[in-house]
Amino acid sequence: MAELYDIKEEVEKVILVAVASNDGDDTAESVDELEELVKTAGAETVAKVIQNREKVHPGTYIGKGKIEEVATLAFELGATGIICDDELSPAQLKNLEDALQMKVMDRTMVILDIFAQHASTREGKIQVELAQLKYRSTRLIGMRNSLSRLGGGIGTKGPGEKKLEIDRRLIKDRITMLNQELNEIKKNREVTRQLRSKNPIPVIAIVGYTNAGKSTLLNYMTNAEVLEADMLFATLDPTTRNLALESGQQVLVTDTVGFIRKLPHHLIDAFRSTLEEAKYADMILHVVDASNPHAYKQMHIVYETLKQLQVTDKTIITVFNKQDMVESEEPMKDLKADKTVRISAKSGDGVPELLDIIEEILRNQKTLIEHTFPYQDAGNIQLIRKYGQLLTEEYREDGIYVKAYVPKDIAHRIL
Repeated sequence: MAELYDIKEEVEKVILVAVASNDGDDTAESVDELEELVKTAGAETVAKVIQNREKVHPGTYIGKGKIEEVATLAFELGATGIICDDELSPAQLKNLEDALQMKVMDRTMVILDIFAQHASTREGKIQVELAQLKYRSTRLIGMRNSLSRLGGGIGTKGPGEKKLEIDRRLIKDRITMLNQELNEIKKNREVTRQLRSKNPIPVIAIVGYTNAGKSTLLNYMTNAEVLEADMLFATLDPTTRNLALESGQQVLVTDTVGFIRKLPHHLIDAFRSTLEEAKYADMILHVVDASNPHAYKQMHIVYETLKQLQVTDKTIITVFNKQDMVESEEPMKDLKADKTVRISAKSGDGVPELLDIIEEILRNQKTLIEHTFPYQDAGNIQLIRKYGQLLTEEYREDGIYVKAYVPKDIAHRIL
């Protein structure tokens, strides 16, 4: 009888390496987050090494003594590669490779790898490939050595063809082609936005740090059936769903890609059109994982990213999520938000209160009308139901008396 062998793909074992340049920085938190990223990418962290030095070594990221320490550690633990917590320059990548004689990666490569695994729409795949190509084009020489040592693992995934064997000229041509495709998609998105702006249904954008619970909230409110997972960047492509509020008013709710510290600039550039959903929204739901010990730092990163995208002057509701996991007695605050609410998107606790706040804000953005419509104009009542909040509707001899909150442009249209 033939023996059966359990064939499993070997899990990549990596050592995380970082440089702390001053006492008060958040290097340890950043490395913990990198460990989560590595786990999401499908690898295993076997050790973490943080070097305290005034600044990053320009040639090798870490100093000579630390390189020897990492090499010994890698040998003892059977590590197949190291991942640095910052984006490495081409020289740093190549020099570290030569010194350690093993695969060297950086934070950007891990994030790009995760995005490559999770992109599902045509636009998402194009954006990821574009970001990967821009990143790789300046690092072809160092990366070619690195990836030839390991037949797979982080940094080798991508929705397009493998690009590392092609020269820079071909990569440049491919970047041009992808940019043209993205511009077409962007034009279509802008047409959709223009149509949406003519149709006065309010748009709410959900933003937040990755893994804050944005998709769980969207699913709870709209039955969207978006993937929920306790991992970073579980969902990548934006999802827009219709939400009917208790008053009967319709709103569109859009989920956006999660933010993260040290988000590679290649990705911000590539995903700008997707992230700009927040720019054109009427209201922003800022979802915060209130159970995370670094929640305030994460809130700061979200606001900085919104600023980078020029998302300003928006009504913001900060949603302190995961209350079922909060251990601190001290309630969180957000002085930049117009309203705050505490919820658990998983159980639904606090979500009715959130919906009431959305109704209240939308009502404040409308005008109150009292009017009697002739029966031949009864179609206007449907407009009010769809876009506004109908308070009173009475059928009288001279017509239909209505008291309602409606958007200003609808009020001009029907009165």
